[in-house]
Amino acid sequence: MGWRQDCVPEWGGTVGGAELGPAEEELRVSALVALSFSGAIGLTFLMLGCALEDYGVYWPLFVLIFYVISPIPYFIAKRVTYDSDATSSACRELAYFFTTGIVVSAFGFPVILARVAVIKWGACGLVLAGNAVIFLTIQGFFLVFGRGDDFSWEQW
Repeated sequence: MGWRQDCVPEWGGTVGGAELGPAEEELRVSALVALSFSGAIGLTFLMLGCALEDYGVYWPLFVLIFYVISPIPYFIAKRVTYDSDATSSACRELAYFFTTGIVVSAFGFPVILARVAVIKWGACGLVLAGNAVIFLTIQGFFLVFGRGDDFSWEQW
């Protein structure tokens, strides 16, 4: 049995069982590059808020924990919710509530640190700017790559 070239598609992506064309694949790759760039910008703001000579305190790095745990309620709700046709479910709404609490806590943490004079207000501003960019990047990732019903990390 020989190798059949006609069985291999020219492009390599599927979403929801349907194959992507070259234009859609190129858009997904460019979206991934843009999201990577914006994530790097957000982390740069965070690191500047910690490492600049005037600030020099690394307590704001604890917001990295919020970045990691913010998508976890969504993953759990997506895994537990079986009826994907429903516009809303209690599990999904609870996941949105927990995610909102995590995001608000990430924005409140540097403000509290600045209020009790652990960090300076300039560092707080840089960390808040980094938070905004990172959370918009996370949301953008789910808007671009989370559309299919059978979403998996192997798609990209």
